[in-house]
Amino acid sequence: MLEKPLALEVGQIVAGPTAGLMLADLGFNVIKIEQPGRGDVARHFTGPSKGNFAFFNRGKRSMTLNLKIREGREAFIKLAKRADVIIDNLGRGTMSRLGLSYESLSEANEGLVYLSIKGYGSGPYEDRNALDYPIEVESGVAYMNGLRGKPMRLGASIVDMAAAMMGVIGILHALLKRRETGRGSFIEVGLFEAAMFLMGQHIASYQARGGEPLLPLNESGFAWAIYDFFETLDNKKIFIAVTTDSQWLKFCEIFRLEVCDSPLYATNESRYEHRGELIPLISREVAKHELNWMIKTLRDAGISYAVLNTPWDLLNDPHASMKMINVNYEGKQLRVPFLPIENELSISSKDPPQLGEDTETILRELGYGDEDIIMMRSIGAI
Repeated sequence: MLEKPLALEVGQIVAGPTAGLMLADLGFNVIKIEQPGRGDVARHFTGPSKGNFAFFNRGKRSMTLNLKIREGREAFIKLAKRADVIIDNLGRGTMSRLGLSYESLSEANEGLVYLSIKGYGSGPYEDRNALDYPIEVESGVAYMNGLRGKPMRLGASIVDMAAAMMGVIGILHALLKRRETGRGSFIEVGLFEAAMFLMGQHIASYQARGGEPLLPLNESGFAWAIYDFFETLDNKKIFIAVTTDSQWLKFCEIFRLEVCDSPLYATNESRYEHRGELIPLISREVAKHELNWMIKTLRDAGISYAVLNTPWDLLNDPHASMKMINVNYEGKQLRVPFLPIENELSISSKDPPQLGEDTETILRELGYGDEDIIMMRSIGAI
């Protein structure tokens, strides 16, 4: 258990498990601490969220501990003494009320790095509960993603996952600092603050424009004139991005556009001003060609494009399928993405754990005997 850095994940659903997943793919020994009998709420998701648990919890061990019982807390403290990292995305104050705060645990393990992911960081809102979508709404993410009067949620739990990623950055920084000082540290990341960081470009733009409000991104357009969806002859959607004047010249060569010699379209700025005439013209030209022809032609020309995919289309994509790993979940083999860092990582191929499947093994690693384990099970501590 001491061969790899040890991380204890006391979390559920997305934010905490994402941080644990990333550490697992970075080579940490991650133990997921779960409530006996029920475990992570995500284990019981149905409908469109079914299978979420399989993605977020690959590569971990599962240990059930009832932290409301003294014996359960004692076992956790023994683990914490050996741990390098603890991840907690429970409600604010939960771990403190259990006597398992960073302050108390670090007394016995001064090298402990403790990541706390909460809805809001310290400040006037710190006692508010929060979830991904409400934070998208409050941070401006939903406004910028939707249409005027119709804010929209993003198509993934971006805020939860962004907070987790920022938390992992904090963990790695704290571990580097620990090499110099020998001491760990407490890290707090708020979902709201993570989302606000994502909105930083728009916050800055509003001020730079003298306080002129921005339209939602899907209405205000982008920095480039040709940056849009087009429909092909075989009724497929393709996104085309012409971002430089040299790409525009190549684009003109491909499609022999009649406007290519006009000074009105010589620069991106002028093309943007005349976008209302330009986009319908390009749409008519793209509609003359099938998708495969468009893909080959644009790729050969070095022009950015993207085929409109669903997430499940990626399972059969020749590039995306190379960036996935097999996991077994409820009798099915699933393909899921792994941490996208190409740097000789030893990506964990361990399946998402059954609830508490490693409890007895871990207790024995801590020095518990058979009678101890029987007793703990009888009183509901595991």
